[in-house]
Amino acid sequence: MAEVGAHLTAAPASGDRPSVFEAVAQDSLMAAVKPALQHLVKVLAESNPARYGFLWHWFDEIYVLLDLLLQQHYLARCSASFSENFYSLKRIPMGDGRQQPLATAGLPKRQHWKSLLLLVLVPYLKGKLEKLVSSLREEDEYSIHPPSSSWKRFYRAFLAAYPYVNMTWEGWFLIQQLCYILGKAEHHSPMLKLAGVRLVRLTAEDIQALEKKWAETTLSQTHSFTSRVQSALRKTLGAIAFSLSTGLSVSVFFLQFLDWWYSSENQETIKSLTALPTPPPPVHLEQEPSSAVLPGLKTVCPLCRKVRLNATALATSGFVFCYRCAYSFVKAHQRCPVTGYATELQHLVKLYSPES
Repeated sequence: MAEVGAHLTAAPASGDRPSVFEAVAQDSLMAAVKPALQHLVKVLAESNPARYGFLWHWFDEIYVLLDLLLQQHYLARCSASFSENFYSLKRIPMGDGRQQPLATAGLPKRQHWKSLLLLVLVPYLKGKLEKLVSSLREEDEYSIHPPSSSWKRFYRAFLAAYPYVNMTWEGWFLIQQLCYILGKAEHHSPMLKLAGVRLVRLTAEDIQALEKKWAETTLSQTHSFTSRVQSALRKTLGAIAFSLSTGLSVSVFFLQFLDWWYSSENQETIKSLTALPTPPPPVHLEQEPSSAVLPGLKTVCPLCRKVRLNATALATSGFVFCYRCAYSFVKAHQRCPVTGYATELQHLVKLYSPES
């Protein structure tokens, strides 16, 4: 293996510093990919809940695992995240040295693992926190807990404090970007500063070194059986990561288009283009073992088998239940009790009769 010193080039020029547009664009790339993938998984789950429902239920965990493999591959191979490499950028460690390592040299272990955790773990935890806040707000609106309960007082205090915490977090990023634009900071994001790295553009030497490294990897041959097995495993994992990254690179613009197409600004256009007559209700339903059986009387709840109280329909299927029955079941199983369609709490619709 060549010495690390052989992977050093001259000091970076001022032109190697990426513009704020490049830096922000690579940040928004992965932020646009996840909602588009989430919509595709939701479509699959609604089309076949029995086969693809688990993808929707565990989407965050599956996505963070794939993101971890993808970012690990690019950090180890290119000293950059997937989106940073997509925009021809790389990470270099902060220090007093005047020499810049090539992209093939990789990051020091400390900066490598800090970068990986901040790239993958922080967005995952932030998304989970936002979902928790959303669910707590729904419970607060529906008054599931007694008004005097200590739990309700706690999460109401949490909900009151969360907007200020979120505003502080977003303001931290905004101030850092403003300092970067004015030339007062070397990082456009606090995450880079916490990782101990900064972004620079790839040079011609970096591109040549990456091409040479890839050629050497594909042409390398080993002789011992153990080495061949290890090499085959490495090549298999590398091929999977490369296929995933290449496919994501090709489809990233398509995913961004899906994110734009299904955004709230285009919902009216979508409705006008895809408006169809409402289909009739199903005459016969194939009941699954875990599905609720429809009662003979229309005023009876399929779950508790009693006359409905506080009638509530599910927007995903149209079937009507007691509010408490539907709320408890959907919160626990994330599906319709009768059809199995993927359902969330926001799909509960209160029905008002003329007598009330």
